[in-house]
Amino acid sequence: MGKITGFKEYDRELPQKEPVAYRIQNFQEFNKGYTDSQLNTQAARCMDCGIPFCHSGCPLGNVIPEFNDAVYDGKWEDAYNILTSTNNFPEFTGRICPAPCESACVLGIHSSPITIEEIEKHIIEIAFNKGYVKPNKSYIKTDKRIAIVGSGPAGLAAAAQLNKAGHEVVVFERDDQLGGLLRYGIPDFKLDKKIIDRRIAIMQESGIKFNVNAEVGKNISTHELLAFDAVILATGSTVPWYLDIPGKDLKGVHYAMDFLKQQNKKVSGIDYTDEPIIAQGKHVVIIGDGDTGSDCIGTSNRQLAQSITQIARKPIPAKQRLKNNPWPLDQVTFSTSSSQEEGCERLWATETKAFLSDEHGNVKAVQIIEVEYQVDDYGRRTQLGQSEPKEIPADLVLLAVGYQHTEQQLPQQLGVKVDARGNIVATEKDYQTSVDHIFTAGDCRKGQSLVVWAISEGRECARKVDEFLMGQSELESKEAIHTYA
Repeated sequence: MGKITGFKEYDRELPQKEPVAYRIQNFQEFNKGYTDSQLNTQAARCMDCGIPFCHSGCPLGNVIPEFNDAVYDGKWEDAYNILTSTNNFPEFTGRICPAPCESACVLGIHSSPITIEEIEKHIIEIAFNKGYVKPNKSYIKTDKRIAIVGSGPAGLAAAAQLNKAGHEVVVFERDDQLGGLLRYGIPDFKLDKKIIDRRIAIMQESGIKFNVNAEVGKNISTHELLAFDAVILATGSTVPWYLDIPGKDLKGVHYAMDFLKQQNKKVSGIDYTDEPIIAQGKHVVIIGDGDTGSDCIGTSNRQLAQSITQIARKPIPAKQRLKNNPWPLDQVTFSTSSSQEEGCERLWATETKAFLSDEHGNVKAVQIIEVEYQVDDYGRRTQLGQSEPKEIPADLVLLAVGYQHTEQQLPQQLGVKVDARGNIVATEKDYQTSVDHIFTAGDCRKGQSLVVWAISEGRECARKVDEFLMGQSELESKEAIHTYA
């Protein structure tokens, strides 16, 4: 906790952002951050709640009241040590996590929750500035070698933990840069890629080896992979959902990640060979209302789109929690992202029926119908009717509809079982696949999820690999940390 009466004295306050008119002119991060006094005040709001439900809201089990208390007292090294006891990469989660911990904050029952995510980001940035973040220089080394396939948040977290345990870790990444979704999915205005490079440099200094342009089954043989003492598959969930909508193959209809990846490469000065996907001067229609759709809005605004329309199938969410979404569950209410603040039209309860073509095979419009629903206090929908088909202009359509499962080639080559959904089979009990020394973590096991869940999966999987190799493990587990706390 912070100040005993802080939650009564101070209101929730988020840092200021750069004005919309300025920030859409570039791809830089635009959150200005707290002043020292603002940070102290926000940490002071953490109350003596008895049972900190924020722990259960966080997939990592972050020890939140304790690091808030350290921030309030100005004990920055303590705050850093507490935070990183459960989270390898708070500089990532502090920028891009939807903060389910805040939905579970006890103060949120009757007031506004603690600004946990912002405090977390400030802790790690202060720690970097003060020199607390250092490479792992463990002198206890084992003779075990571990291969990790994929350098997204799950793979990186597993690598960091296993390196801490004294093992030799080699990460294989098929892309030309490290980071997975962090690198080529999330726009720079949300996560500057220098933040990733800074962390990778520390991991390399710690002895972790990274190989880019290394695709197992192509230029890296499966025999080379299986020669390691253990293997972790952290390949993510990258096969997009198939939309059986007439006109889906028209020119100008693209998956969102192709669009976002190109822009990320452009910002980083990296060449790409695919046909450019550009929003400038176009009527952009985005199918999907999640984080990826929001990222497409922000990117399209920066590319100077003529108009942006976002289509959501579901009815507009309620402004307050419904009875089927009580505290401390992750809050599902109406919200506006920073990208949506920058300008777009949002259509709710709208079905996409077809993509319409001009005489040259280019998309020119999206045919939609608007559905009228009645939604009760428990979120149950009753369809009352629907409109006649309408058309909205579209020169560029971006499909941000999520992902089905991981790509199947590598599991097939390794003889690893997948379930009916296409995810690699392994339980949270041991994270072990159907092949003896092959483990898995992240979206390729769990299905499409959050970065914070991927980090949690990577950490827990690393502990199970350590136990498999050594018979026991001293790596942290969420349960042990909270028992101690």
